[in-house]
Amino acid sequence: MKYVCDVCGWEYDEELGYPEGGIAPGTKFEDLPEDFECPLCHVGKDMFSEA
Repeated sequence: MKYVCDVCGWEYDEELGYPEGGIAPGTKFEDLPEDFECPLCHVGKDMFSEA
């Protein structure tokens, strides 16, 4: 599953994770830390939509 930031369009792909941010490949979006922010525009998880 992929999730896209509604503000800037950055995409979180569960299959790839976000290794640069310490998120392992295979990490589900709902399992991201509550304080996870978009690495580009710094909005919270609530500003992401399923792609």
